[in-house]
Formats: sequence, C-alpha cells, structure tokens
Amino acid sequence: MREGIHPAYGPVVFRDRAAKHAFLTRSTLVATAGGKTIEWEDGNTYPVVDVEISDVSHPFYTGTARVLDTAGRVERFERRYGKQG
Repeated sequence: MREGIHPAYGPVVFRDRAAKHAFLTRSTLVATAGGKTIEWEDGNTYPVVDVEISDVSHPFYTGTARVLDTAGRVERFERRYGKQG
C-alpha cells in the first residue's frame, strides 16, 4: 500500500442509542468520532460513534418487520379490473 493516502484505521466502539447496545470493532471513523470516548470492558478508552440503528434494533433482524401481501394485492387488482388474456 502507498504511504500517506489511507485513512487512519483503529478500534472504535459503535453504540446503538435506541437499544442501549455497544460493540467494539475497527473502523476508519476514528478521526470523525467527534472527540467522544468511552471506557470499555477491558479498561481501555476508545472513541465512540453513536448510531441510530444496529442489528439489535433493526426490524429485519429482530423479526418485527412487516411483510407485504403482494399476492393479495395482485388478486384484488385482478378482481377489480378483470384478468386480461
């Protein structure tokens, strides 16, 4: 890799404010974390990035996502306007 063109890459804590869940990972968002830090379970201090949604609070992953009944919509359309063909 060329020197000096890549962003800084280091440990960051992502915190889901809605679910009160946090996880430690590595990211290039270290420089844009806004200066906020958090003391992690291992006793070290890491930059923290607050996120709106994570896998803990997203409806798709939690099983609360709604599935649209597309077959019912097609049948209702055909009943209303008649089936062609």
